[in-house]
Amino acid sequence: MPANAPDHHDAEIVLKLYELRREPVMRESRDAINGQFMPKTFEDVAAIAKMDHPLNRAYRQVNTYWEMVYGLIKHGTLNADLAMESNGEGMLLLAKVWPWLDRIREINPRSFKNAEWVATQTEAGKYVFGIFQARIEKQRAG
Repeated sequence: MPANAPDHHDAEIVLKLYELRREPVMRESRDAINGQFMPKTFEDVAAIAKMDHPLNRAYRQVNTYWEMVYGLIKHGTLNADLAMESNGEGMLLLAKVWPWLDRIREINPRSFKNAEWVATQTEAGKYVFGIFQARIEKQRAG
């Protein structure tokens, strides 16, 4: 068995992450960001980052949740392959903001750092991100 193969600790974390995603407020936030937030410009992203935007709370909750999850992967606490089989949804948010990532980081240099690392440095992340990126590009093209 490979040294980095998932074990029961990875499984426990994945199950806990799933449980946390089912929490009612988190589910509502995920539904809002996944369904209602489709930025077409950097200004759309900048707007949602302002506290008075109706989706700001949901955006912050979803973004920080996925940054936490992907931080576990980045720092070796959670096996990337196992995690990305059921925790790829954060790649959708990354794909939505990807064209403006540099500009977002002018405002907050830490934004999407863990998600970007998973999307570019792990095979599972590259695969899942590629699927979401293609989907978002197609939606934006209209």
